[in-house]
Amino acid sequence: MAGEPIKPKSAGEVDSAKAEARKGGPLPEKPSASEDIAAFVAKARAMSPHRPGAKGRLVFALDATMSRQPTWDMACALQADMFREAASLGSLDIRLVYYRGFNECRATGWISDSAHLARLMSKIDCQGGNTQIGKVLSEARREAVASAVRAVVFVGDAMEESVDDLCAKAGELGLLKVPVFMFQEGHDATAEQAFREIARLTGGAWCKFDPGAAAQLRELLRAAAAYAAGGREALLRLSKTTGGAAALIGQIK
Repeated sequence: MAGEPIKPKSAGEVDSAKAEARKGGPLPEKPSASEDIAAFVAKARAMSPHRPGAKGRLVFALDATMSRQPTWDMACALQADMFREAASLGSLDIRLVYYRGFNECRATGWISDSAHLARLMSKIDCQGGNTQIGKVLSEARREAVASAVRAVVFVGDAMEESVDDLCAKAGELGLLKVPVFMFQEGHDATAEQAFREIARLTGGAWCKFDPGAAAQLRELLRAAAAYAAGGREALLRLSKTTGGAAALIGQIK
């Protein structure tokens, strides 16, 4: 009768059941690790943000350590260009992720208004500390599965972590088809090597801009927003008129 308590089985009954199971052949094998991964990737791709009518979602990640204050202020002024670029293609939600100080890495909710994002950014001051790019990539992966992300933009000038650990996390994003656009300020060779590899593993792109070069960063952010809102086709169209988009289109897969 439905809802009645289930009577516990005696030891003899349990042994008998096991014997019957053996007669019926071997028990089903547990899925292998590779099968588990394949199932996970298939499920994530079924939620593809590139399906028609889907809203573009972009993770906008920034190094907010002490040396970054001038670039933080510049990015705050330029972030509205991303929304404006995406508006002609549909719409765009941005999730700001930043790290600073001692082991502090934070993320906002999804934001669809440039004025709101600017207000949040204006309240954040840069603080001394080491890079936490690994946490940025982990957050991007989580969001890629939970709410579908079309692209990740990272702006920074240094890398002080294990490059192998970062590459492992980047590879996970690559499986999920989430490209990471690594925009490097300055000429640090260690950062360049790591940023290039992260971009390659995710199917994204690496680009360098000169310190304090607002025009260069503006073009790169517009290009990333175009991709997040309209995919490769939108980036290809933009590449015919802007150098930033042209720099990305030749690298992304």
